[in-house]
Amino acid sequence: MTVEPGSGEFMEELNVDAAQWGHSRELTDRTHHLAGAENALLRADEVMAGYLPGVNILNSCDFYVDKGELVGIIGPNGAGKSTLLKAMFGLVKISSGTVQLAGEDITNLRADKLVQQGVGFVPQTNNVFPSLSVEENLQMGAYLAPKKFSERFDTVAGIFPRLAERRKQRASALSGGERQMLAMSRALMMEPSVLLLDEPSAGLSPALQDEVFVRVRDINATGVTIIMVEQNARRCLQIVHRGYVLDQGRNAYTGSGKDLIHDPKVVDLYLGTLGAERDQK
Repeated sequence: MTVEPGSGEFMEELNVDAAQWGHSRELTDRTHHLAGAENALLRADEVMAGYLPGVNILNSCDFYVDKGELVGIIGPNGAGKSTLLKAMFGLVKISSGTVQLAGEDITNLRADKLVQQGVGFVPQTNNVFPSLSVEENLQMGAYLAPKKFSERFDTVAGIFPRLAERRKQRASALSGGERQMLAMSRALMMEPSVLLLDEPSAGLSPALQDEVFVRVRDINATGVTIIMVEQNARRCLQIVHRGYVLDQGRNAYTGSGKDLIHDPKVVDLYLGTLGAERDQK
């Protein structure tokens, strides 16, 4: 059952902090990562990657997500958040380090191969085909398994009912929020076990941002593991199970969303106006 924007349930969803997993911690060594990542669904170990040869954006970056988790990645501009996501999805070449999915090495595997193995990715921009209808966009998402289209369409429509109502409408006629939901829906058509979201709330009004975050939780509630990069740190930390703070391509802090959002060091050093927002509440 989806939560409709503006309802009491909708606002309650946005104001419930994630369950506390433990205290946030400053990452000065790899001990915590190695212990936590042992049975992870997806993990990255000491990843170094960048867009130009010899110029690394990520510097020995570690990451892991367990099955069924919703994990957020936050940090200042240029910290390497989106680069980490793209490196795990094979869009940025990893020069050193490894990425594993369910214990299998997938380092630098092509994106189309990763889709076949159950990894979905939603980029920040240019994430729909504007000249195609909603239905045609979703058909593109299911191109590797066209026989599953009807079944997957029904599943996606249960999470995003407005898209079902607009299935014959061109994507170019959708609102910004609806386009973002279409992009997520298309990634879900191949029934991924892991969904990577790059700035899903970027460019949207506050109300539409809130709706996107609620829908992300709806997707996670179906059992899809989600990794989300976000500039809207406050909302991100409110909904995730765990979060990572990146700084200059390295891990700086990690912990539950609740711990990070209340950690004075994280707030003062990385979250900018979040501290002022918190003090006003």
